[in-house]
Order: sequence, then C-alpha cells, then structure tokens
Amino acid sequence: MRKKISKILKYSILSMILLVIVALIFPTWTPKIKGENSISMLEQVEINGAGHEVMIRGVDRSNPILIFVHGGPGCSEIPYVRKYQQELEQHFTVVHYDQRGSGKSYHFSEDYSNLTTDVLVDDLLALRNYVTEELGQEKVILIGHSFGTYIGMKAAAKAPDQFHTYIGIGQMSNTLQSELESLEYTLEQAKQAGNAEDVKKLELIRGLIEQGEELTPRILVQKYGGAARLINENRDYISGFLFNPEYNGLDIIRYYTGVLGSQEILLREALNQNLPDIVDHLEIPTYFVMGKYDYMTTANAARDYFDVLDAPIKDFIVFNESAHYPQFEEKEKFVQWLQELF
Repeated sequence: MRKKISKILKYSILSMILLVIVALIFPTWTPKIKGENSISMLEQVEINGAGHEVMIRGVDRSNPILIFVHGGPGCSEIPYVRKYQQELEQHFTVVHYDQRGSGKSYHFSEDYSNLTTDVLVDDLLALRNYVTEELGQEKVILIGHSFGTYIGMKAAAKAPDQFHTYIGIGQMSNTLQSELESLEYTLEQAKQAGNAEDVKKLELIRGLIEQGEELTPRILVQKYGGAARLINENRDYISGFLFNPEYNGLDIIRYYTGVLGSQEILLREALNQNLPDIVDHLEIPTYFVMGKYDYMTTANAARDYFDVLDAPIKDFIVFNESAHYPQFEEKEKFVQWLQELF
C-alpha cells in the first residue's frame, strides 16, 4: 500500500512539474481573423538591433493603420487588448507592440540600465517603417496611451512626415501638476470614505510628491476610481495572462521583470523633463482624448498643455463616463469617434 501511494505521489509531482513547464513555454499566437485580406500576426521582429514583439490585427490590411504605444512604463497591453478592439479591427489595421525591455520584448540577456525615452522613440520610428512595408501603405495614425503619450509626442515632433495624425489618450503633461491634482483628488475621496489609514499614508508622502520625488500611489488612485470606472484593469491583466494565447508563463515573468527594471528609470526622466517643455508644437493634426475622471494623468493638466500646444488642427475630447482608459471604458464611443474622424 505504501509503495502504491508513493508511486501515485511520484507521478502526481512529475505531472505538476510537466504542467508548469508546459505553461512556461507553450507556443503563443493571436487568433485568426476570417477574410481574404485579413491579418492576424504575433511575432518577434528585430528593430534597431533588439527583438520586439509585434501584434497586427484587422479584417482588411488595406484599412488605415493605428499604431498604439502602450504606457506604464513597461505595461504591454497585448495580453488582454483583443477584448476591447473587435469593432476597431473592422475599420482599422491595429498594431500593438511591446516596447524595448517590456513584456515579450524583455530579454534576460540584455542590459536596460541605460534605457531612455529617446531610445524608445527611435524604436517607434523604426517600427513604423517596418509596419508600412509589411502592409504596403503609408497612412499611419499614431496613438499613445498614458506614458506612451510621452514617447508618441516626441516621435511625432521628431518625424512629423511619418504620421498622419497624433492621438493622445490619457495624455501626459506637466507631471508635477498632474500628480498634485491626483493627490488632492485621492485625499478627498479617502476622507469622504472615512478611511483614516489611507489619508495618513497620503499625508506622509505629500512632501515628496510636492517636490517631484514620488507619484501619488497608483494603488490608491485605482481604489478611489481615478484609474478606471467601467472596467477592472487588474482583472483584465490576470484574465489575459491566464487564458489568452498571446502570453505564456515565461512571458508573464518577462512582463513583471521588465516593469521592475524600466519604470523607475523612465518615470524619473518624465519627472525631470516635463513634456510641455520638450514638445510645444506638432506639425500634424493632434487630438487629446481624456476621461473625465482620469487622475492617473489628469484631464485638467492635459487641458492646460493642450491650450498652449501649437498644431495645425487640434481638438480636446472628453469621455464623460471614463477615467484613464476611455478607449476601453467607452469602446463603442471611441470607435465611432475614430470612424467619424477618418
């Protein structure tokens, strides 16, 4: 009996080990899209000497190209974004990529200690060239989200001839102004909720935030509705990691290692070099798309930036039910707005 139990345990342990190994290394893909001229690809592409994971999806590869620049820093949206872009894929060819040192573009053998937004800007411009060659068309709409707007605006300013339009969702602006507004909002919400512990936490770091040394804790901004109102972004990531085929277990490890390795470096750059001081004009049509309740990158600070930004055509669009993710929280409205625009 003991030998039989020992044998069962042995096989159980071996089975568990095999399952873990399979979960870590199983092949990844993105589901096919029906149609003779459709495209659904997920693959590593060498860009400026580094492997970048690129996902391109659309029912008709001749549709206008949207290149999304993810935020974070380091927070790829490939693990879950298909959930929100099915309608978008009907009208546009949608490109997502994991930035250098992020997600599936993180490589354990590479050194990211000297990573800068200038490097990421050059990668984005090279990616744009790859995508237009792959799809055989030149019309590219550049969309930055959150920290991706810092990279996107610098790229649009550096190479305006490479892009048709720039769209900033959750647009970054004066980082210190945005963080102070975020702090005051989160403090007020914590007080209204009667949460003395959260109020104490925020008051303890108020000085550091006012000096530009710290950000308002994102976990508290999320807790009080300043990140998302109509979706649960944390649940989306977990669900995407566990059930979507674009990422496997090893990719999840890459994702979190990349976040830990890049966030402090890149956020420090944004705190020291405010975007309005770097880019004060764009030569292409420019649109800021903000959620009314966004306190990750506040709508008020973005509006102040928008008012002084010079562009041939510009507009400031507010989604009244959303926070930091209007393209997901009000996805039907976002697709409709894009269709009308183009």
